[in-house]
Amino acid sequence: MISPSLVLWALQRLGLALGGSMVLFCVYQTLELLYAELTSPLRDLPGPPSENMFFGNFRELFSSDSSAVQQKWTEKYGKTIKYKGIMGITRLYTTDLKAVNHFLVNTQTYQKPAAAIYNLTRILGEGVLVVEGDAHKLQRKLLNPAFGPQQIRELTEIFVEKSIQLRDRWIEEILKQTGKESEGLPAKIDGLSWLSRTTLDVIGLAGFNYKFDSLTDSPEKNELSEAFAVMFRTSTSLNPIAALRGLFPALRFLPAPGDTESGLASKTMFSIGAQLLADSKASNATQNEKSSHARDILSILVHANSATDLSENQRLNDKDVLAQIPTFMVAGHETTSVAVTWALFALTQKRDIQDKLRDELSTISTDNPTMDELNSLPYLDAVVRETLRLHAPVPSSMRAAVKDDVVPLSEPYVDKHGKKHETVTIKKGQMIMIPIVPINKSKDLWGDDAWEFNPDRWQNLPEAVSAVPSVWGNMMTFIGGPRACIGYRFSIIEMKALIFTLVRAFDFDLAVPAKDIVKKSSIVNRPVLLTASGKNENQMPLLVRIANSD
Repeated sequence: MISPSLVLWALQRLGLALGGSMVLFCVYQTLELLYAELTSPLRDLPGPPSENMFFGNFRELFSSDSSAVQQKWTEKYGKTIKYKGIMGITRLYTTDLKAVNHFLVNTQTYQKPAAAIYNLTRILGEGVLVVEGDAHKLQRKLLNPAFGPQQIRELTEIFVEKSIQLRDRWIEEILKQTGKESEGLPAKIDGLSWLSRTTLDVIGLAGFNYKFDSLTDSPEKNELSEAFAVMFRTSTSLNPIAALRGLFPALRFLPAPGDTESGLASKTMFSIGAQLLADSKASNATQNEKSSHARDILSILVHANSATDLSENQRLNDKDVLAQIPTFMVAGHETTSVAVTWALFALTQKRDIQDKLRDELSTISTDNPTMDELNSLPYLDAVVRETLRLHAPVPSSMRAAVKDDVVPLSEPYVDKHGKKHETVTIKKGQMIMIPIVPINKSKDLWGDDAWEFNPDRWQNLPEAVSAVPSVWGNMMTFIGGPRACIGYRFSIIEMKALIFTLVRAFDFDLAVPAKDIVKKSSIVNRPVLLTASGKNENQMPLLVRIANSD
């Protein structure tokens, strides 16, 4: 019989062996990173000095409007530079459009970094936002029908319905706060929180035929809504443990703040998602062809995935279909609510633009416009374009090289030794930032007023912006190439429906000085209200008054 003490001794030795192996592996990886740094072809690029041994330049980027920081870098060091990431690892930053196009088009060479894939997969699963290569091509092919123009035309009814519901809730809020509709007194309303609730309702119905009912007076406890509240909680500081787990897979067993909450939220999303998928498959099985009512993204995906002319290797398994549910809820909810919030902010700062837009919207005789009617309004289109240019919800994207490469440049850079280079040499594993907002706000492209909100610019665009590698609007907001945002049409029409309904009904002012609203970059560029107490919060306080008694 084996004694307990012997078993304990064996377990202790095994633990020490495993721990020692893990330490040695981490040391090996650290030395490998250091060697890569010392031999990096980017070591002679100009760029800002590192501010922190561990975080590099991340604190500077994370603690303020990152586009302002990056503009300062570009003005001082040039378009193609280096900066320091976690543990001082060099990253490439460039606003050179020829190089950016190279990164976006060559998806077989430049893919999402392993750390980003790990973090996203833990929460969302392997959806179209995460997967690469053939898996991405297959998922995108089956999802494309759900995001075509005809499908968005059918979804416009949902966009408008929820916009009107938000309008009516704001009217109730104004009357509750003022009690005097006829005197036109304003109410103080947090635009961000209300718009976030609205777009959550929209993606629930349009995406998966799921009712969040976030805009109702006293909604019942909604597990999925609470899960998203956790997912979208903006972090206010960098997390060293999470950063280390991204760099060193051997350390991914380490717990980090928020793991328990996000784990439960992810479990809730997948549990409810599984039921939504089962319901959608059951509904599809009872139909010989797609019902006219089956207009949500999930139903269209299930229908496309069940087509009889598809071979098995052209179908998604249930796990892959299920992964699309949290993927599109995350991607389709927060980005649009933030974009409309910034549109309202911009309109409070340019009252002449707000009045001009309201005059145009009043030419439509119905509160329930079609997609074609929304698209027939040129100034609304210009306001949406200018908002998405100046206030792109996602500030940047990252890529990692999976093999060595040479990147062409439209403008050469001069290294620290004064030597001019027409290309940039990239080694396997090199991290690259795709700067979305800085290109959208580049004075070289858009003119001296590039940082100003000016919808009239869309009547006569500078020739230089035609070189921007984008899927829409000569801007980087939805990026370009094979991984361009699949849902850009969805987002644009949803924005138009919300702005159409709200600006027709209300007059907007900012409830605080504009200097107290700052933009902080996390996953998205959310507005932050600076307070005297130092308790800064994500919100957009607006003074909203009824613009028309009709």
